[in-house]
Amino acid sequence: MTDLKPLLPRAPVPRLEIRLAPDGTPFRLADERPQHFTLVVVYRGLHCPICKTQLRDLESKLDAFAQKGVGVVALSTDDEERANRTKAEWGLPRLRLGHGFGLAAAREWGLFLSTGRGKTSHGVEEPPLFAEPGLFLVRADGTLYFSSVQTMPFARPSFADILQAIDIVIARDYPARGEVATLG
Repeated sequence: MTDLKPLLPRAPVPRLEIRLAPDGTPFRLADERPQHFTLVVVYRGLHCPICKTQLRDLESKLDAFAQKGVGVVALSTDDEERANRTKAEWGLPRLRLGHGFGLAAAREWGLFLSTGRGKTSHGVEEPPLFAEPGLFLVRADGTLYFSSVQTMPFARPSFADILQAIDIVIARDYPARGEVATLG
C-alpha cells in the first residue's frame, strides 16, 4: 500500500474515479466542470452514525453549495451494497454518493485507515479496513484548495462554515494556503 503523504494546496489532486449509488453511474473528478470548486467528502461508511448526521446535513445544504458554484460528492471505501444501503437508509436522495474508492486510493488522498472492530453501537459491522474522514475542496482546474483529514470520526468541519468561507474566498480571490512543502 502507498505511503501516507499529505496533499499540497495548489497542486493537482490524485485521480478520482468511482461509481455512484444506487445505479453505478460513473463519476470522474476530472470530468467535473464546477464554476468554482468540487467538494469531495470522504465518510467512514455505513457503520458510522456521525457520518449519517454529517451527510444528512450536507444533503440539506446541496442547493446552497450549488448556488456558490460548488459541486458535491461524498464517498467511502464501502462496497456497492453498503453504499446503496447508506443512500436509502440515511435518506440521501440528491447527494451523489460514491463507492469503489479503494484503500490505495484513500492513501493517495492522504487519508488515514482504520481496522474494523466488529459491530458498532448501532449494530452495523465495520469493514475489516476503512478510510477515516476527509474533506477536500478542489478547484475547477483539479488542484487542491482546502483539505481537512482526520484520524477520528469526531469534530468534523462545519458545512455552514465552509459555505461562509467560500463567499470570502471568491470575493477576495483568496489563495490556497499551506503550499510550502520544504524549508530552505
